[in-house]
Amino acid sequence: MDRTLLVQQLPGLRRYARALTGDAWAADDLVQDTLERACVKWNLWTAGTNLRAWLFTLMHNLYLNQRRSQKVALASISIDEVESDLHAPASNDAPIDIGRCLQRLPADQRAVLLLVGVEDMSYQEAAKVLGIPVGTVMSRLSRARSRLRELMEGGDAAPPKTASGTAPVLRRMK
Repeated sequence: MDRTLLVQQLPGLRRYARALTGDAWAADDLVQDTLERACVKWNLWTAGTNLRAWLFTLMHNLYLNQRRSQKVALASISIDEVESDLHAPASNDAPIDIGRCLQRLPADQRAVLLLVGVEDMSYQEAAKVLGIPVGTVMSRLSRARSRLRELMEGGDAAPPKTASGTAPVLRRMK
């Protein structure tokens, strides 16, 4: 294993982990778990392929596994109980907390936004990391950007509007 190859990826891994978890300690743990997994599974990486995408895939999968195992603890916290803590500041003079706004995005949208927008991955690389089609990456990125824009402007979780300006009507289909 070439240690310098791994060390070069640390800043990006730390940024992505921090944005995924929203917590410095949890992010450091996630990076460490990712590096441990990479060392154990190093023989699965093919030299000459995209090490960065492979490491980000490991990290993303570890993060999802950790979230699944913590689901019981998360299920006991109601979003209604903490909603007042999640609102953007009402004053236009107050700084915007982009980290808080990012945490309010759905996890699948946040992951795509971070990989493409922050880590500067191509749509194809992000699709490979997340294990989804490129079209899904583009769709999630578009929705994430729109929602982030709303949140940063102080918008709430209002239902989306159709082209005519009304809320969409849901119909049951058999």
